[in-house]
Amino acid sequence: MWELERRCFSLPWSEEQCRAAFGQAAFAAFGLWDGQRLVAYISLYLVGAPTPSAYTPCGELEILNLAVEPTARRRGCGRRLLLLALQAGRKMGMQKALLEVREHNGAALALYRACGFALAGRRRRYYADTGEDALVLERPLAEPPGRAAP
Repeated sequence: MWELERRCFSLPWSEEQCRAAFGQAAFAAFGLWDGQRLVAYISLYLVGAPTPSAYTPCGELEILNLAVEPTARRRGCGRRLLLLALQAGRKMGMQKALLEVREHNGAALALYRACGFALAGRRRRYYADTGEDALVLERPLAEPPGRAAP
């Protein structure tokens, strides 16, 4: 995961941060593999996950990172992982999904909008390497993933 991070992001998580994330109970990740090589992954944080006895949706599925090997992009890997994560969050009773994305990342914005995410806010000068704003996107999880939310 750490090696793919370095190939995909200008501010990648360190190897230590990746290892520490897997030690947290609220952290989850899904990956796509080509043999022994990780070609894409999505990492998630479950905020306020419902208890097994809870019957009403609560909590948020925060999408931390969605990374696809540069040579494997535009083949649907990111969409597959995103839809899987949204489906898992819905089945776990999460109320909504949210994420932050660079305001000029057109490919990511197109993917998220196609999967029902809408603008919820902006974090000014969020990214330390460029000073770029982060757009906060969210989507309710009551609708099945892949269908645009109202």
